[in-house]
Amino acid sequence: MTEKSPKLRAALDGIPTYKPGKPAAAGGPRAFKLSSNENPYPPLAGVLETAADAAASLNRYPDLACTELIAELAGRFDVPLEHLATGTGSVGVAQQLVQSTAGPGDEVIYAWRSFEAYPIITQIAGATSVRVPLTDAEEHDLEAMADAITDRTRLIFVCNPNNPTSTVVRRAELERFLDRVPSDVLVVLDEAYIEFIRDERVPNGIDLYRDRPNVCVLRTFSKAYGLAGLRVGFAIAHEPVAAALRKTAVPFGVSQLAQDAAVASLRSETALRERVDALVTERARVWEALVAQGWTVPDSRANFVWLRLGERTADFAAACEAAGVVVRPFPGEGVRVTVGEREANEIFLRAAEEFRKEL
Repeated sequence: MTEKSPKLRAALDGIPTYKPGKPAAAGGPRAFKLSSNENPYPPLAGVLETAADAAASLNRYPDLACTELIAELAGRFDVPLEHLATGTGSVGVAQQLVQSTAGPGDEVIYAWRSFEAYPIITQIAGATSVRVPLTDAEEHDLEAMADAITDRTRLIFVCNPNNPTSTVVRRAELERFLDRVPSDVLVVLDEAYIEFIRDERVPNGIDLYRDRPNVCVLRTFSKAYGLAGLRVGFAIAHEPVAAALRKTAVPFGVSQLAQDAAVASLRSETALRERVDALVTERARVWEALVAQGWTVPDSRANFVWLRLGERTADFAAACEAAGVVVRPFPGEGVRVTVGEREANEIFLRAAEEFRKEL
C-alpha cells in the first residue's frame, strides 16, 4: 500500500515564515543585536524578583483568567474588566482577533509594508490579505485603505507607530478614516510602541475605542516594559470582541511569571517613564546623526529607525554585521534598526557613515 502524507489545510501552502531578528554571533568579538526592537535595559526594578518568586510554582498552572493583571490594567486605563483580554504577546492577541473575525472568503486589510505577522496570521485563518501600499512618506494611506473596504472586509489593522517604518497616523486623519469604516468591520489599532510617541497629534487609541464599538486597541509588555521573553500582551475592546478573544485564547497561554512580572512593571510607572525618555533622547540623537550623514530617514516615533535602501539592503546589513551590529533587513526594501545602548548605536552610526561614502 502506498503511504500518503497526512492531509493538511491548503491555506498553509506558501505561507510566509515569520523571520525573527537575527541574533548577534556568539563566540567572536562582541556584537550587538539591533534587529528585534528589544529594550536594551533589563526588566524594571523588582520585576526579576517577582518573576523568581512565581518560578517557585512552575509545577502549577497559571491563573487562566489573569485576574490580578486584568484588574491592574482595568484600573490603569479606566476600562471595564469585561473589555480586557490577554494573550501571548500582542502578536498572539492579533492572531486571536483574526481567528475571531475572518475565515475563507473574508478579507483583512492592512498597510504594506507593516508588521510582518499580519499576512501570516491572515493566511493561517484562510482569509485573504488586502495590502495597501504606504505613501511615499512611508505612512499609512488611510484614504486608500478606506477605498479598499468591500462587503468581504472583516478586519483592518492600523499599526501606529508603524513597524518597520516608524511613522505614525495622527488623530484627525485617523478619525476621518474611522468615520468611513462600516460599523460591522473591526479596526485594530496596534499600539505596540505607543510609549515612545512624543507627538501630541497622535491619539491614544483607548480614547477612540470608548465610543466606537468596532475599535480594538492592541498593546504589549515586550517593548517599553522590556518583557519580550515572557510573551504577554493585551487588547482593550468592547465586550463582544473581548469575549471572542477570551474564547480563542490558548488556555493557560500567559504564564504566571509573565502575569506577575507585568503587574510589577505596571506598578513601576515612574521608572518606566525615565527609561523610555532616555531611549527617546537617544533615538533623536541617532536620527539627527543619520540625517547629518545625508540619509533620508522618517522621523521615528518608535524605538527604531528605518532606512529604505532598495537593492542595497543586503549589502548594508552585511556591512553593519561586519562592524559589530546586527540589523533587520527586509530584502529589496530597507533595514530597521533598533535604538539600543549607546555603544551599539555608535557602532551602527559609524557603519552607516562608511556605507554612505560608498554610494
